[in-house]
Amino acid sequence: MNAVKPDNRVTLKDVRIAYAQGIFTARAAKAGDKEKYGAAFLFSANHPAVKVIADATIRAAQTKWGDKAGDMLKQLKAADRLPVHNGDAKASSAGYAGQLYLNAGNAIRPLVLDTNKAPLTAADGKPYSGCYVNAIIEVWGQDNQHGKRINASLLGVQFVRDGEKLAGGSTATADDFEAIPGTEDGTAPKSAADELFA
Repeated sequence: MNAVKPDNRVTLKDVRIAYAQGIFTARAAKAGDKEKYGAAFLFSANHPAVKVIADATIRAAQTKWGDKAGDMLKQLKAADRLPVHNGDAKASSAGYAGQLYLNAGNAIRPLVLDTNKAPLTAADGKPYSGCYVNAIIEVWGQDNQHGKRINASLLGVQFVRDGEKLAGGSTATADDFEAIPGTEDGTAPKSAADELFA
């Protein structure tokens, strides 16, 4: 069940994560911006997360704009300033085509857990871009000098299951390298150049 907390926190269950490195390392979107942690979450148009986010978006608009929430939501939708976007607009990014996506960020590092609720770090190698996670987000309305929109703050991520890694989501393993002959003792073999000045 996707429980709703009083502060408009919701859990997105079994969604695919993209740009997962952002949950461990804060980055600025562009020069001069404040660094933030964050990631994108991908899901199909019929995924249960769509209704969960839609309900939270309506609550956020009602909290921010009261009786004007309905009109404001129409304006924000027309300007693509709601938290869910069409992945076809970013089809050149791996995994986005045919999906919806939500970007969520936070100045504070989100809690990152394994399936057994044990804390995870970047060194654990998960979550990685392309795997499936549960994500806790807070949906809220913005109305300030930066404009009007509905945002999603990332509060936590839990690894759920493996998925096909997205581009840029892997590193070399020891099996990718060949053993160097004559180095069983850890020293490099002598070459003609080594002998020249010995």
